[in-house]
Formats: sequence, structure tokens, C-alpha cells
Amino acid sequence: MTHGDRPSVSVRASGGMTGGAPGTGSLCPVPRLSEVITALDALWPPDRAEAWDAVGTVCGDPGAEVDRVLFAVDPVQDIVDEAVRLGAQLIVTHHPLYLRGTTTVAADTFKGRVVHTLISRGVALHVAHTNADTADPGVSDALAGALDLRITGPLVPDTTDPAGRRGLGRICALDHPETLQDFAARAAARLPATAQGIRLAGDPDALVRTVAVSGGSGDSLLDAVRAAGVDAFLTADLRHHPASEAVQHSPLGLVDAAHWATEWPWCEQAAAQLDAISDREGWDLRVHVSKQVTDPWTTHHSSGAPN
Repeated sequence: MTHGDRPSVSVRASGGMTGGAPGTGSLCPVPRLSEVITALDALWPPDRAEAWDAVGTVCGDPGAEVDRVLFAVDPVQDIVDEAVRLGAQLIVTHHPLYLRGTTTVAADTFKGRVVHTLISRGVALHVAHTNADTADPGVSDALAGALDLRITGPLVPDTTDPAGRRGLGRICALDHPETLQDFAARAAARLPATAQGIRLAGDPDALVRTVAVSGGSGDSLLDAVRAAGVDAFLTADLRHHPASEAVQHSPLGLVDAAHWATEWPWCEQAAAQLDAISDREGWDLRVHVSKQVTDPWTTHHSSGAPN
């Protein structure tokens, strides 16, 4: 996968009476934005987001009709432009546009330009971030699914979930043991390609039977990972000191992927969830997943491994 515009993936097959554009004779109702947002909030309730987070609807007219939705990780201009080309009236992203607030939406700032484009082209933006991380299924379920791992439970359980299924990260088992090096190769093959690729810390020949996974930045979870007693941890954004201390503490293997790559599988999972709701409600709604690589790193240079 390379940078630049890539065609969206539609998770609903063409044909029949669903997915048609307005005026094509479809007998299915076109939902209002408010109806779609209600469905999304049922999947990822905003009150389950962390207190510091910024989730929910950023802009959009609740009464506007929505017949196309685009899912993506990042609310950047390239994604907004893709939605406009697609004719989508709603973008759902994992990352917030304004996580720390702002004092301006002037169009000469990149976030302000995003807002101006969204409003002028009639495109709404909705964010599901930490409320999607801990959901059942959530971001880490999608990551585990991309690698064909068998989930045994959450890494950090949500104490408010009596079923014990929600929470941060997932503990998983491999159907057959493999070396840490082979597990890292599996991650490289199954996750979207990025400039970073996959980094590995630990004994490449160590056998891996159980792993913890967490989409996005995960080194704050290292204590929980050690307590879980797993053989390896797959996540993103591992910093030098926590990673160095982790491999000194124990034979834990670390598999570090790009942040964007570990969260992109959620887009496909989330799109399929909305598509199922659309089918159940009888909506004339097409759901798409962007394949644009919005990971910020563009190239990788190395003189080779140091040993």
C-alpha cells in the first residue's frame, strides 16, 4: 500500500434494492444524519470515552439525508476530499479533529480548512475514539482479527461490564505456537504496509503461544501485559525507555507497528457494523472504507541492523 489517493472499499455489494443513489428508484428509505448518529452512539456510547477525549459529532445538520458514509482513521484533508469525490454525506473517523480544543477554524489553518470543506460540501464528521477502543467489539478486536488470533478476554477489563468483554486491549492465543520472528512477519503481512513496517524487540527465536494486542499507542499498558503473562505484545508507538525496561524485566517479545496500521482494521469492522444496522433498518445506505494511507511517515532509511 502506498501513499496517495486509493479507491474506497465498499463493504456492501452492489445490486438489488440497496445502495442506490437518490433518484435511482430504490424503495429503501434514506436515513437522516440524526438516525445514523443514534446508531453509531449505540455502538460506541460517548459516555464511555475517557474524560480527556473529544468524541461525537464535530459538524453536520441532524436533518440532512445520508446515503453514503466513509470510514477512516484520520480526519485529514485527503480524507475529506475523498468523501467529497465519493459523494458521502458523513465521515466517521477514529481520531478526533480537535482533541485539545481550538480558538479558530480559519481556513488558512489545516484543521480550519477541513471544517470549511466539510460544511461547504455538506459533509458531517463523527468521531469514535476511546469509546471505540474499549467497545465490544472494539479497536483491539479488529486488530486481533486481522492477525487471525483467538481472543480470550480484555487486557484491562472495563469494570462496568458485567459480561467481562469490554476493556482496553485484548489477550489472545495462537492456534499453533510460532517464533516471535514469525509472529512479527505475520503482522507485517496482515496489517497495511507503512514506511515504518514492523519493529521487533526480544529473542526472535522465542516461541509465542499467547499475545496481548492493543491498537494505537500501547506502552502505558506494559505493566498489565507483564501481569497477563503473555509471550508477546503487539501495539504501536513504543518508546525507547519503556521498551528497553520491558525486555529487561522479562522475556516478553515486543512487536511495534505503525499507529495508523494497528487502528485501520477497526474501520472495516466498524463499517461492517453500520452496514448490518443499515440492512436491519432497511436504509438506502452505502458504507465505504478509505484505503488512503494517512500514516504521517512517508519513507524509511536504514543502513542495516546493528548486530
